[in-house]
Order: sequence, then C-alpha cells, then structure tokens
Amino acid sequence: MKQRIIAYTKRIDSCISGETPVENWEELLEEHIHQLEWFQHERIVHMFVMLTFAIMTVATIITELVTEFYPLLAAIFLFMVLLVPYIKHYYLMENKCQEMLKQYDEIWKKVKEERRNKEASD
Repeated sequence: MKQRIIAYTKRIDSCISGETPVENWEELLEEHIHQLEWFQHERIVHMFVMLTFAIMTVATIITELVTEFYPLLAAIFLFMVLLVPYIKHYYLMENKCQEMLKQYDEIWKKVKEERRNKEASD
C-alpha cells in the first residue's frame, strides 16, 4: 500500500507540473477521485485497526498495573511491536490523502482551464 500511494502521488505531481503530458484533464480528475476514494477507505480501515491495537495495548498495560501479572509484559511488548508500525502506516496514509486533496484542487483548476480553452476555440 505504501509503495502504491507514493508512486501514485508522484505520478500525479508529474502530471500537474507538466513533466508528463496530459491529454484529458477531466479523465485524470475522474481517475483521481476514484483513487482518492479508495485510499481514503484504506486510511479509515487502518485507523480502526490502529485504534483497536491502541485500546488493547492500554487495556493490557492497565491490567498489568492492577494485577501485577508479569506474563502480561510479553503481551504488552507484542502489542507495541504491532502498534508502532500501524501508527506509522496510518500517518503515511493520512498525509498522502491530504496531499491528494491538494492535487485534486490543482487538477480541478486544469479542468476549468481546459474547458475555458475549449469554449474559446468553439
């Protein structure tokens, strides 16, 4: 997922900057909307997974503090090992989705410009 969203945002950045020619901005906008929806769905799923692991980690820590059942330290360690990568991944997904919203605005400007140019030539 990480590689896919990074590659996609780089491709869109190259289209917006003019490095990669775009024949039809409206088609690119439509594709971008679908990709954004898909990545936002993934972001929400990862948020729920991350929150679940965070709640389980905190609950296990509280249980350990109350009961002093030391084998729970292993569970706390395992939850932390999983929680840290989930936080990092969610952070990436959140930031890239925000970046994609900015890209959407830039593509929309290009679509309006393309429409104005088409109307002027007709």
